[in-house]
Amino acid sequence: MKFFLTLLVGIAIGIAAVWYFNHDKTNSQFKTAGQEIKSTAQNAADTIGDKLRSFHLDRETITNELAKTGRVIRDKASEAGKAISDATADSRVTAAIKAKLVRDPDLSAWDIHVSTSDGVVTLSGTVSNPDLIGKAMALALDTDGARQVSPRCR
Repeated sequence: MKFFLTLLVGIAIGIAAVWYFNHDKTNSQFKTAGQEIKSTAQNAADTIGDKLRSFHLDRETITNELAKTGRVIRDKASEAGKAISDATADSRVTAAIKAKLVRDPDLSAWDIHVSTSDGVVTLSGTVSNPDLIGKAMALALDTDGARQVSPRCR
């Protein structure tokens, strides 16, 4: 009876340990992915905000101009639109590549970090073998908006 009780306690401790370690790993992976998404979105928002401020397109300025003249005109509006488009394009490229990594059974979206700047994609992280570096690069290059891919995978 003592042996049976010890065996049950050992099994319970083993199950609790497996759950504890797997639970923490999953949460940290979700936190990391969430932080990457938040960082990418924040970079896009900062770029857009900088362009809006540089062209004096903040709420107060627009409200004052509308009150005075009834219209708002900026000479470089096409450049502001291009900057906003470029900022969101990089975010779209990063998100599209991450989605492809999630769908691929050989590659881990948790282990490969993706960042994009002006269409240049940087892949960093770890993979189990060198062939997977090529596969990750091919996925990235096959994404609209990706002009160049630079791996920094181990």
